[in-house]
Amino acid sequence: MESFAKPKLVVSQCIEFDHCRYNGDLIHHPTIRKLMNHVDFLPVCPEVEIGLGTPRETIRIVLQNGEQRLVQPKTNRDVTGDMEKFSVDYLHSLPHIDGFILKSRSPSCGLKEVKLYTSTEKGPAIGSSSGLFGGKVLKIYPHLAVEDEGRLNNFLIRERFFTKIFLLAAYRELKRERSVQKLTDFHNKNKYLFLAYSRPTQKLLTRILKNKENYPADVLFMLYEKALRRLFLRTARYDSSINAAKEMAKAFDKDLNEKEKLYFLELTEKVAEKKEPFSSVMALLKSWACRFDDEELLRQSWFEPYPGDLLEISDSGKGRDY
Repeated sequence: MESFAKPKLVVSQCIEFDHCRYNGDLIHHPTIRKLMNHVDFLPVCPEVEIGLGTPRETIRIVLQNGEQRLVQPKTNRDVTGDMEKFSVDYLHSLPHIDGFILKSRSPSCGLKEVKLYTSTEKGPAIGSSSGLFGGKVLKIYPHLAVEDEGRLNNFLIRERFFTKIFLLAAYRELKRERSVQKLTDFHNKNKYLFLAYSRPTQKLLTRILKNKENYPADVLFMLYEKALRRLFLRTARYDSSINAAKEMAKAFDKDLNEKEKLYFLELTEKVAEKKEPFSSVMALLKSWACRFDDEELLRQSWFEPYPGDLLEISDSGKGRDY
C-alpha cells in the first residue's frame, strides 16, 4: 500500500474543531472529518484570537472612503487593525505548511464571495470581497493549496485539492533531506501527474534535473521548487490529462493489438466529449500496467495521488468548478 506524507493544513476552528462561530455553533463537514486520519490540522479562529469571544455580535466588511473596514455593527467597533495585525503575525509565524481550509463567506476567513456593505446599517450588499484573514492568506501563500469548505463539496475541486496537498507534503519532506537522488525519484514518480497539469512546466522541471550537476543542492532545490509552484497555477484540464494518458499508452504500443488501440482512442474521444469519466481511461491504463507488469508505470503517483479512502465521487453541487 502506498505511503503518503502527512499534509499540514490550517483550518478554520469552527469547522469540526470548536463551537466558536459567532452564535456558538460548530460546523460539521465530512471532508474535514475524513482528512483527520491523514492530515495534521492547525485550527484557528481569527475572530476569537482578536478577543471578540463566543458567542459574539456579528461583524461585516464595510466600504468607507474607498477602504474596506471590518466593523461590528451592533457596537460600532472597528476591528480592522486588530484583524490585520493578527493575520500578518500569525501567518508569518507558521511552520512549513501545505495549505488552508477556511470558512466560506466569513468576513474574517472567507476567500471570496464575502458580502461587502456601504454601512453598518441594514441594507443590501453592494458587492463581494475576501475576508481580511482570508485575503492575507491568498496574498502570502498563493502557491499553497487554499480552499473553503463550501467549494470542497465539488468533486473535481476536492480531488485537485487532495492531489495538491499530498504532493506538496511529499515535496516538503523530501526538501528537508536535500538528496538529489530522492528529488530525481520524486520527479520520475510524478512524471504523468505533472504532464496532466502542464507539459511546459513538466519539461522545465525535467530540464532543471538534467542540469543538476551544474548546481549546488540548495540552488537545485530552489529552482525546482520555483518551477513546481508554477505547476498548479492552472488546473489539470481534460485536454492535458488526455494527452498525458496518450503519452502513457505509448508504453504498451508493441503489446496491444489493433482493436485494443482503437478502443483506447475511442474511449479518450468519449472522455473529451464528456460522455465518459476520465477514471475509465485511468482504469484501463492501470489494467495494462498490471497485465504487462510495468513496475515503472505502476508506481506513478497519477494512479493514486492521495489515499484511496478519501475518494468519494459524490458531489453536492454546492461547489463550483472554477
